[in-house]
Amino acid sequence: MSGNFVNSGISYIAVEGVIGAGKTSVAQMLAEKLNAKLILENFEDNPFLEKFYVKPEEYAFRTQMFFLLERYTQLQEVHQKELFQNFIVSDYIFEKDKIFAYLNLSDDELKIYEHVVNGLDKGIVVPDLVIYLQSTIERLMSNIRRRNREIEKEISEEYISSLNEAYNYFFSRYKATRIMIVNCEEVDFVNNTSDFDNLVNEIFSSDFSAVKYYNPSLRKAAQ
Repeated sequence: MSGNFVNSGISYIAVEGVIGAGKTSVAQMLAEKLNAKLILENFEDNPFLEKFYVKPEEYAFRTQMFFLLERYTQLQEVHQKELFQNFIVSDYIFEKDKIFAYLNLSDDELKIYEHVVNGLDKGIVVPDLVIYLQSTIERLMSNIRRRNREIEKEISEEYISSLNEAYNYFFSRYKATRIMIVNCEEVDFVNNTSDFDNLVNEIFSSDFSAVKYYNPSLRKAAQ
Protein backbone atom coordinates (compact mmCIF):
# COMPACT_ATOMS: atom_id res chain seq x y z
CA MET A 1 0.00 0.00 0.00
CA SER A 2 2.87 2.39 0.74
CA GLY A 3 4.23 2.07 -2.78
CA ASN A 4 1.75 4.66 -4.10
CA PHE A 5 3.21 7.32 -1.82
CA VAL A 6 6.97 6.64 -1.93
CA ASN A 7 7.79 9.40 -4.43
CA SER A 8 5.80 12.08 -2.62
CA GLY A 9 8.82 13.65 -0.91
CA ILE A 10 7.28 12.82 2.47
CA SER A 11 8.88 10.03 4.46
CA TYR A 12 8.67 11.23 8.07
CA ILE A 13 5.25 12.32 9.35
CA ALA A 14 4.45 13.56 12.85
CA VAL A 15 0.86 13.79 14.09
CA GLU A 16 0.19 16.38 16.78
CA GLY A 17 -2.70 17.68 18.84
CA VAL A 18 -3.88 18.47 22.34
CA ILE A 19 -4.63 15.64 24.79
CA GLY A 20 -7.76 13.94 23.47
CA ALA A 21 -7.38 15.05 19.84
CA GLY A 22 -6.79 11.49 18.62
CA LYS A 23 -3.19 11.90 17.46
CA THR A 24 -2.06 8.45 18.59
CA SER A 25 -4.96 6.69 16.85
CA VAL A 26 -4.33 8.59 13.61
CA ALA A 27 -0.59 7.92 13.83
CA GLN A 28 -1.22 4.20 14.29
CA MET A 29 -3.60 4.10 11.33
CA LEU A 30 -1.17 5.99 9.12
CA ALA A 31 1.68 3.69 10.09
CA GLU A 32 -0.42 0.65 9.19
CA LYS A 33 -1.53 2.20 5.90
CA LEU A 34 2.03 3.11 4.92
CA ASN A 35 3.80 0.10 6.45
CA ALA A 36 5.79 2.65 8.43
CA LYS A 37 7.99 2.53 11.48
CA LEU A 38 5.84 3.84 14.33
CA ILE A 39 7.15 5.97 17.20
CA LEU A 40 4.67 6.56 20.03
CA GLU A 41 5.09 8.72 23.10
CA ASN A 42 5.29 6.57 26.23
CA PHE A 43 3.32 8.91 28.50
CA GLU A 44 2.31 6.06 30.81
CA ASP A 45 5.99 5.53 31.69
CA ASN A 46 6.19 8.95 33.32
CA PRO A 47 5.95 8.30 37.09
CA PHE A 48 5.09 11.95 37.83
CA LEU A 49 2.27 12.57 35.32
CA GLU A 50 -0.70 11.47 37.41
CA LYS A 51 0.64 13.43 40.39
CA PHE A 52 1.10 16.48 38.15
CA TYR A 53 -2.61 16.54 37.27
CA VAL A 54 -3.42 16.64 41.00
CA LYS A 55 -0.65 19.00 42.15
CA PRO A 56 0.76 20.75 39.06
CA GLU A 57 2.95 23.28 40.90
CA GLU A 58 4.70 20.56 42.85
CA TYR A 59 5.26 18.02 40.07
CA ALA A 60 5.49 20.13 36.88
CA PHE A 61 9.29 20.28 36.69
CA ARG A 62 9.89 16.59 37.32
CA THR A 63 7.13 15.65 34.86
CA GLN A 64 8.58 17.96 32.22
CA MET A 65 12.19 16.82 32.53
CA PHE A 66 11.19 13.15 32.37
CA PHE A 67 9.23 13.78 29.16
CA LEU A 68 12.04 15.84 27.65
CA LEU A 69 14.68 13.16 28.09
CA GLU A 70 12.29 10.36 27.11
CA ARG A 71 11.33 12.14 23.88
CA TYR A 72 14.96 12.91 23.06
CA THR A 73 15.96 9.26 23.54
CA GLN A 74 13.07 7.99 21.40
CA LEU A 75 13.66 10.38 18.50
CA GLN A 76 17.30 9.39 18.20
CA GLU A 77 15.87 6.41 16.28
CA VAL A 78 15.01 8.74 13.39
CA HIS A 79 18.65 9.59 12.69
CA GLN A 80 19.01 6.73 10.27
CA LYS A 81 16.22 5.74 7.91
CA GLU A 82 15.06 2.13 8.21
CA LEU A 83 16.49 -0.03 5.41
CA PHE A 84 13.24 -1.79 4.59
CA GLN A 85 10.73 0.91 5.44
CA ASN A 86 10.04 4.05 3.42
CA PHE A 87 8.09 5.87 6.14
CA ILE A 88 8.32 6.88 9.77
CA VAL A 89 5.23 8.06 11.67
CA SER A 90 5.30 9.61 15.14
CA ASP A 91 2.52 10.87 17.41
CA TYR A 92 4.53 13.90 18.58
CA ILE A 93 7.28 16.35 17.66
CA PHE A 94 10.18 17.21 19.92
CA GLU A 95 9.43 20.95 19.82
CA LYS A 96 6.01 20.45 21.42
CA ASP A 97 7.80 19.82 24.71
CA LYS A 98 8.28 23.59 24.96
CA ILE A 99 4.51 24.19 24.84
CA PHE A 100 4.08 22.33 28.13
CA ALA A 101 7.22 23.81 29.64
CA TYR A 102 6.19 27.43 29.08
CA LEU A 103 2.67 26.67 30.25
CA ASN A 104 3.56 24.82 33.44
CA LEU A 105 7.03 25.77 34.71
CA SER A 106 8.04 28.67 36.93
CA ASP A 107 10.62 31.20 35.73
CA ASP A 108 13.43 29.55 37.72
CA GLU A 109 12.47 26.11 36.45
CA LEU A 110 12.36 27.42 32.86
CA LYS A 111 15.96 28.60 33.12
CA ILE A 112 17.10 25.08 33.96
CA TYR A 113 14.81 23.57 31.31
CA GLU A 114 16.08 25.89 28.56
CA HIS A 115 19.69 25.16 29.47
CA VAL A 116 19.04 21.43 28.99
CA VAL A 117 16.77 21.58 25.92
CA ASN A 118 19.10 23.90 23.99
CA GLY A 119 21.75 21.22 24.13
CA LEU A 120 19.40 18.52 22.88
CA ASP A 121 17.26 19.89 20.07
CA LYS A 122 20.20 20.38 17.67
CA GLY A 123 20.39 16.61 17.26
CA ILE A 124 16.72 16.02 16.44
CA VAL A 125 15.58 15.30 12.87
CA VAL A 126 12.65 17.49 11.78
CA PRO A 127 9.67 15.69 10.16
CA ASP A 128 8.87 16.24 6.49
CA LEU A 129 5.29 16.99 7.51
CA VAL A 130 3.48 17.80 10.74
CA ILE A 131 -0.26 17.12 10.92
CA TYR A 132 -1.92 19.21 13.62
CA LEU A 133 -5.32 17.85 14.64
CA GLN A 134 -7.26 20.91 15.79
CA SER A 135 -10.35 20.39 17.91
CA THR A 136 -12.77 22.12 20.28
CA ILE A 137 -12.55 22.06 24.07
CA GLU A 138 -15.87 20.23 24.25
CA ARG A 139 -14.73 17.44 21.96
CA LEU A 140 -11.33 17.13 23.63
CA MET A 141 -12.94 16.77 27.05
CA SER A 142 -15.50 14.31 25.68
CA ASN A 143 -12.73 12.14 24.21
CA ILE A 144 -10.74 12.24 27.45
CA ARG A 145 -13.76 11.22 29.53
CA ARG A 146 -14.83 8.53 27.09
CA ARG A 147 -11.48 6.74 27.04
CA ASN A 148 -11.47 6.88 30.85
CA ARG A 149 -7.75 6.53 31.50
CA GLU A 150 -6.94 6.46 35.19
CA ILE A 151 -3.97 8.76 34.69
CA GLU A 152 -6.17 11.44 33.07
CA LYS A 153 -9.07 11.53 35.53
CA GLU A 154 -7.84 14.69 37.26
CA ILE A 155 -7.41 16.71 34.04
CA SER A 156 -9.53 19.85 34.28
CA GLU A 157 -11.35 21.63 31.48
CA GLU A 158 -9.45 24.78 32.46
CA TYR A 159 -6.13 23.05 31.84
CA ILE A 160 -7.25 21.65 28.47
CA SER A 161 -8.51 25.11 27.47
CA SER A 162 -5.13 26.68 28.32
CA LEU A 163 -3.31 23.89 26.54
CA ASN A 164 -5.51 24.20 23.46
CA GLU A 165 -4.84 27.92 23.28
CA ALA A 166 -1.09 27.31 23.61
CA TYR A 167 -1.13 24.66 20.86
CA ASN A 168 -3.07 26.93 18.48
CA TYR A 169 -0.63 29.76 19.11
CA PHE A 170 2.40 27.51 18.62
CA PHE A 171 1.24 25.87 15.40
CA SER A 172 -0.07 29.10 13.87
CA ARG A 173 3.57 30.24 13.92
CA TYR A 174 5.29 26.92 13.24
CA LYS A 175 7.80 27.17 10.39
CA ALA A 176 10.26 24.31 10.94
CA THR A 177 8.68 22.18 8.21
CA ARG A 178 5.48 21.77 6.20
CA ILE A 179 2.36 21.64 8.32
CA MET A 180 -1.23 20.59 7.68
CA ILE A 181 -3.77 21.99 10.15
CA VAL A 182 -6.84 19.73 10.22
CA ASN A 183 -10.22 20.80 11.56
CA CYS A 184 -11.42 17.66 13.40
CA GLU A 185 -14.70 19.01 14.73
CA GLU A 186 -16.99 17.00 12.44
CA VAL A 187 -14.91 13.96 11.46
CA ASP A 188 -14.13 10.55 12.89
CA PHE A 189 -10.90 9.22 11.40
CA VAL A 190 -11.01 6.08 13.55
CA ASN A 191 -14.52 4.85 12.81
CA ASN A 192 -15.20 6.39 9.40
CA THR A 193 -13.07 4.87 6.63
CA SER A 194 -14.00 7.63 4.19
CA ASP A 195 -12.82 10.35 6.59
CA PHE A 196 -9.48 8.63 7.04
CA ASP A 197 -8.98 7.92 3.31
CA ASN A 198 -9.70 11.56 2.52
CA LEU A 199 -7.10 12.60 5.09
CA VAL A 200 -4.47 10.34 3.49
CA ASN A 201 -5.27 11.74 0.05
CA GLU A 202 -4.83 15.27 1.39
CA ILE A 203 -1.49 14.38 2.97
CA PHE A 204 -0.08 13.12 -0.31
CA SER A 205 -1.78 15.59 -2.66
CA SER A 206 0.49 17.55 -4.98
CA ASP A 207 -0.88 20.99 -4.07
CA PHE A 208 1.01 21.24 -0.80
CA SER A 209 2.38 24.59 0.38
CA ALA A 210 4.30 25.36 3.58
CA VAL A 211 1.01 25.61 5.51
CA LYS A 212 -2.13 23.78 4.44
CA TYR A 213 -5.54 24.07 6.08
CA TYR A 214 -7.81 21.06 5.70
CA ASN A 215 -11.46 21.24 6.73
CA PRO A 216 -13.09 17.87 5.96
CA SER A 217 -16.59 19.26 6.53
CA LEU A 218 -16.11 21.64 3.60
CA ARG A 219 -15.04 18.73 1.40
CA LYS A 220 -18.20 16.82 2.37
CA ALA A 221 -20.39 19.83 1.62
CA ALA A 222 -18.85 20.17 -1.83
CA GLN A 223 -19.44 16.53 -2.72
